[in-house]
Amino acid sequence: MRRRESEAGSRKFLRLVLIIFSVFTIGSSLFTVISASEKWSGVDETVVEKYAKEHGREARKPLINTDQGDLLLFVFLLAGTVGGFVAGYYWRALMERKTKGKD
Repeated sequence: MRRRESEAGSRKFLRLVLIIFSVFTIGSSLFTVISASEKWSGVDETVVEKYAKEHGREARKPLINTDQGDLLLFVFLLAGTVGGFVAGYYWRALMERKTKGKD
C-alpha cells in the first residue's frame, strides 16, 4: 500500500516538474521571439567604436573575415587538432607523477 502511495506521489512530483519546466521553456522562447526585434548592441559597437571615433580612427574590414562560410569552424578545428597533438605528445609529462629515488 505504501509503495503505491509513494509511486503516486513521485508521479505527481514528476508531472509538476514537467509542467514547470514546460512553462519556463515556452515562456523563455516567447520572450526571445518578442525581444528579438530589438537590436542589442555589443561591446564593439558601444565602447570600442565610440572611442575609436573620438581618436580619429574609423572601423575597417578585418584582414581575415571569419564570418564567411565555415572558415571560423575550420580555424577551431585546426586549433583543436594542434592542441590535441601537443597534449598527446607530452601526455606522460602531463599525467605521470614524478617520484624521487625511482631508478
